[in-house]
Amino acid sequence: MQHSEHWDERHSTPPEDPRPRLRWRFMASVMLIAFLVGMMIGRVFDPPRLRIEEVEAWEQGLQLWFNREPQAQAEHVDGALVYRYEDAYGRVRDGQLKLPLGLVNWRLERDGRDLLLVLVSPRPLQGEWRGAQEDGRWRARLALRPE
Repeated sequence: MQHSEHWDERHSTPPEDPRPRLRWRFMASVMLIAFLVGMMIGRVFDPPRLRIEEVEAWEQGLQLWFNREPQAQAEHVDGALVYRYEDAYGRVRDGQLKLPLGLVNWRLERDGRDLLLVLVSPRPLQGEWRGAQEDGRWRARLALRPE
């Protein structure tokens, strides 16, 4: 190649495009914006986390108020009746119930992202849930009886 300058567009290398190559940058930014908008829309339609608002004594056990319908898993651990609420939050609190079956101590405590309702009595306990929606909140009544 003796002559590298342009001679009426007759050379071995093609001429450079004066426009910058923005196609890939543009596509990447559009995909990023679409991803972020999708995440925001998903957060809008995601149900709120379960929250225990109040815990009250009731003549047969406990009455709990939630912001939405709870899903509790009951289990017996070391003689205590334990209800687990997954991915829930609320204040840690405790109390004592005077029921016909005797004194029952209860405690609401954290276990990672879960909340545990622990009920301890001198005799083994069985619990029965009854829930209903009232005034935009969810009321769950836990009736306790001996095993």
